[in-house]
Amino acid sequence: MLLAGCGFILSATAHCLALANAEIPGGKYVWGLHIGIFVVWLPAVLICNQATRIARRRDLWKQVLGACPGWMRWSLYAVFGYGILNFIYFVATTGSQHFQMTGDAPDPVIRGFSGHWMIFYGAAFAIFYSRLNAPQLYSGCKCPLGHTVSPLDRYCPECGSEIEARPRSA
Repeated sequence: MLLAGCGFILSATAHCLALANAEIPGGKYVWGLHIGIFVVWLPAVLICNQATRIARRRDLWKQVLGACPGWMRWSLYAVFGYGILNFIYFVATTGSQHFQMTGDAPDPVIRGFSGHWMIFYGAAFAIFYSRLNAPQLYSGCKCPLGHTVSPLDRYCPECGSEIEARPRSA
């Protein structure tokens, strides 16, 4: 969670500096953020896989972000939307230019990639936050008749029995 938080802050900083056409401290080392995504996403994907064993896939994001405060979820959605718009702008303005990911990259390239970095680091942070604060969302529960149900279900999909309310966060 700490790595994901640091990665988000560093990628947002690189993004802002690229927008301002300012020099990025560390120069080519900013590409380490590209590698860091894989470090934080492997455990994030494992957590998501654990969640889908219990809940339906359509409820995946509800479950993995279930213990996040509302502002954190909406911020993640905003970063995701911004990242998509940033990517569209990047493709539209750079066109067929070819860039290398070595050395000091031009600001448009850093801006283009850092938008994606913010999405991945932000989502990983939110997933880890929720997992730490609501472990009960990752354990199966049973309806009164013993059928396995998702922690998000209010009624058993098999028999229709009402599920006892469980606290969503610790």
